Amino acid sequence: MKIHNTLSGKKEEFVPGGDEVKMYVCGVTPYSSCHIGHAMSYIIFDVVRRYLEFRGYKVKYVQNFTDVDDKIIARANNLGRPTSEVSQELIEEYFEDMDRLNIRRADVYPKATEEIPDIIRVVQGLIDKGHAYEVNGDVYFRVRSGDNYGKLSHRNLDDLRSGARVEVEEAKDDPMDFALWKAAKAGEPSWESPWGYGRPGWHIECSVMSLKYLGNSLDIHGGGQDLIFPHHENEIAQSEAFTDVVPFVKYWMHNGLLQLEQDKMSKSVGNLVTVREMLKKSSADAFRLFAMNSHYRNPLNYSDEGLSAMERAVERLRRALQIEDEEGNGETLDAETYRQRFIEAMDDDFNTPQALAVLFDLARRINGAKEQGLLVGQAQEMLRELAGVLGLQLEGEVKEFPADPFVNLLVEVRSELRTAKQWQLADMVRDRLGDLGVTLEDTPKGTKWQYKGGK
Repeated sequence: MKIHNTLSGKKEEFVPGGDEVKMYVCGVTPYSSCHIGHAMSYIIFDVVRRYLEFRGYKVKYVQNFTDVDDKIIARANNLGRPTSEVSQELIEEYFEDMDRLNIRRADVYPKATEEIPDIIRVVQGLIDKGHAYEVNGDVYFRVRSGDNYGKLSHRNLDDLRSGARVEVEEAKDDPMDFALWKAAKAGEPSWESPWGYGRPGWHIECSVMSLKYLGNSLDIHGGGQDLIFPHHENEIAQSEAFTDVVPFVKYWMHNGLLQLEQDKMSKSVGNLVTVREMLKKSSADAFRLFAMNSHYRNPLNYSDEGLSAMERAVERLRRALQIEDEEGNGETLDAETYRQRFIEAMDDDFNTPQALAVLFDLARRINGAKEQGLLVGQAQEMLRELAGVLGLQLEGEVKEFPADPFVNLLVEVRSELRTAKQWQLADMVRDRLGDLGVTLEDTPKGTKWQYKGGK
């Protein structure tokens, strides 16, 4: 099993550090409703977790909430409400959205505001070791206190300094130094600390929470590619400086970003679609299929048309699961090769497009086997199991799409042609429908039809 490691820039064999895979994924800052860019990322890491467990690993999965932040404070002030109240409401909404998408809950969901004593302890530890310094109630991490800053983003410190837009503050030793603790401002939530009242910086929260709940060295740390720098770069620097344990993370995984009309989906830009808006017109299975239809490291362009195509693809899998075996009907279809192909695809850096191709091939084989008189119940169970590894539920009645009435019409025309003994024309209709992925079965109760499967 191999994982592409952002740190090394290549695929590496996955060897966890112990009996339990320690996995941390950066969570949301709850200042507005969750959008589908968030959902895509959490679906990806939900699949990673599910697959690791499918392969026999025990996984401890931690995902945080950054529940104190400039944007939360601004939102709460605009509403005239406490920041804690606003963030908690949006956290509850987040859970509802993720549950609807069949994203399994993490083992631990720490909140920044509930970890303040440990954050203060780690910040003080960094000061004591000479990696951080206090100025007027603010505490900054000294990026030049180590030799490897920039190793995740594969740039050296001088390049980062010249290429990045950094707040220039005369109080800093270096413009690239970043805040671990921010002195309190009027109207903001704050906590008492050795440096006066204040609140934690963004980056230190994730280091403290991952170290507390998973230990000094993690197996997998995940997030979007937009977090590589500065967030994850800073996490590495402060975590390794505090613990003296290298590496802080063995495998860094970053998903490509969801785009809308070729632009990154972003709350600040305003070009986003919320999970709730999307689920008004699409099923959770269709969106999961959409998120997995491209390799997780690639960007993905969202469109209503693309989501509609995935809705139809989901129905092909559902149809294959709703075929019923007839008693005493032939031999059993052996589908074990599909399991092996699925594992090979997912073992290769979680290649979900290839894994999905296996599911659709299996669905097509189930349909064909039924026509050949083979029993398909066991193959259906395998299809259901492998789909479940990808978080697909495939429940409910098969929907009729706009094309279905036209297929019904052609089936009726063919029946009339057969009644009139126009065999050649009837066969032509059957063959052309077959080319379009529709199979016909003539029974004493009439002609039945279904999609073959395939994507």
